[in-house]
This record gives sequence, structure tokens and C-alpha cells, in this order.
Amino acid sequence: MNKTRNSLLTIAAIVVFFIFLWYASTHFNKYSIRIMNDVAIFMMLAVSYNLINGVTGQFSLEPNGFTAIGAYVSSLLTLTVAQKHAMFIIVPMIHPFDTWHLPFLAALIVGGLVTSVIAFVLAFPVFRVRGDYLAIVTLGFGIVIRVFSTNAISLTNGALGLKGISESTNLWWSWGWAVFSIIIIMRLVNSGYGRAMKAIRDDEDAAIAMGINSLKIKMIAFITSAFFEGVAGGLLAHLITTISPTLFTFFLTFNLLIIIVVGGLGSMTGSIIATVMVVWGSELLRVVDQPMHIFSITIPGVPGMRMILFSVLLIATMIFAREGIMGQREFSWNSFFNMFRARKQR
Repeated sequence: MNKTRNSLLTIAAIVVFFIFLWYASTHFNKYSIRIMNDVAIFMMLAVSYNLINGVTGQFSLEPNGFTAIGAYVSSLLTLTVAQKHAMFIIVPMIHPFDTWHLPFLAALIVGGLVTSVIAFVLAFPVFRVRGDYLAIVTLGFGIVIRVFSTNAISLTNGALGLKGISESTNLWWSWGWAVFSIIIIMRLVNSGYGRAMKAIRDDEDAAIAMGINSLKIKMIAFITSAFFEGVAGGLLAHLITTISPTLFTFFLTFNLLIIIVVGGLGSMTGSIIATVMVVWGSELLRVVDQPMHIFSITIPGVPGMRMILFSVLLIATMIFAREGIMGQREFSWNSFFNMFRARKQR
């Protein structure tokens, strides 16, 4: 009975949320809509990254590389043939990529699949190591992708990047994919595979001794994470309409690492909350960079002050919530209602 009730409540919450998206798309200004799109894309990236880093316990630093692959593949597929011929002015684009063109949805899926295939190939050498060594290997992969995108001029247009990408990403696309990725990853985490991932995180040697195929489970997490990171890269490219190798630096991975640590390693609910805090909160703090007028007093703006204040808030969060906002806990309707019952009893 409770399971049916919780399923209905979840569906109702999703319906109400998409009604809110409809309202936002017709009443909010462009700036607010842009921030909402950013939140959705980074939420998708954070939840995907938390699957391999938090749930499976593999210290990977690959998101910027996978995001770049998805962004470039999907962008190259949605660009028209005329755009490709006009854009690749240094070296013509290699055949047959110069003639390929796909609709937006198909390009996103292909971008995610190509990223997954690369993750599958990469997983064999990557998961021969653990811990800090794994972090170094995956960090190197992100650097290799950036160097490749800079030098493969006939495929990526090099340092000039890709411009004129269709502005196809909107609230429906970004949040639709975000909700879809959260549902799929949560179902995976709550399945037998998810329990095996958590066992590997807690003690990989003990998990192997219990008969868990460690490589298979880690590859499932890695490939699933890569697919959604690739799709998120495509959404990002079609939101900002121009990409270059400088967009996909380690700073992107560092931001995602902050989000999943603040939210709680292994908690998808924590990643969702922390994404809103970090992405939207950092924009709200822009006010401290500008001059402020309080009654008759004028306080001059200090460029960069928001980042200092934001860093202080992050440090305070980690001091008072050392396991993150949610730790390894997840939101559930039962705990939600129990909280209200406890308040009534008081």
C-alpha cells in the first residue's frame, strides 16, 4: 500500500514540477530561464558523477573529458553541411563527417552512446588501478581529450571551436533529461547492481570474496555515468551555442566534485540540493560584486567578492556537515511524512 502511495506521489510531484516549468517558460525572464537550464544540466552531471564516485567509491576525475566528447559529437551532428563548410576554414572537415546531419534528440543520444563506447574501452585499463592512481589516470584522460580537441583541426576545428550551434536546449529538454537521468540512476542504485556498487565502495576485497564481479559492476557504473555526462555535454553545447577546448578544463570536474561532496557522497538527493545551492547560489551572490545603496550609505562593489563569500559558505557547510548535507541518505516519502508526525506529537 505504501509503495503504491509513494509511486503516485512521485508521479504527482513530477507532473506539478513540469506544470511549474510551463509557467516558468512563459513568465520568467531569459536570465532566470538560463540559470534554470544551467541548474538542470549540472544536476544531471552531478548525479551521474556521484554514481561512479559516491555510490561505487571510485575516485574518478573524468567528467570534463566525457562532457567534451558528448558536446563535440552532438554539435557536429546538428550543424548543417553548409555551416561545416563555412566554419572549417583552416582545414576542411574530414569525410564523411562533413555530410552527416541529425535532429537534436538523435544527436544527443548518439553523443551519449559514443561517450559510453569510449568509457567501455577506457574502463579496462582504468580499473586496473584504485584510489589515487585511478584519479591520476582519469585526470590524464581529460587532458588527452582537451589536447585532442585542440589539435584535431579537421574534426573539431581546433582552438577556434564550433560556433553557430543551434540553440535547441530549453527548459523542457534540459529538465526532461535531468528528471530522466535521476529516475534511471536511482532505479539502478536501488537494484541489485546498486547494492553491489555500494559493497565495492565499502570494501572491494570483501565484495570480490563474496562473489561480486568487481570489474563488471564498476564498468556498469562508469558507462552509465559516461552516457548521461555525454548527453549533458550536448545539452550544454546547444545552450551556449559555441564550444571550444577551453570550456572543458579540470575546473568543470572540480565544480562537480564540490557539488557531490557538499551534497554527500553516495546521495543523489544531496547532489540535487547541492547543485541548486552551488549553481543558483553563486549567481545570487553576484549582488555583492556590485555597488550597494543602503539608505544613504553607498558600499562599493568588490569584484570577486562573491567567490570569497561563496568559499566561506562552502567551508562552513563542510565544518558543520562533514558528510555533506545528506550524507548517504536519500529522500523518501515515508521519512517526509514521519517528520510531520514527529512535529505534531511535540
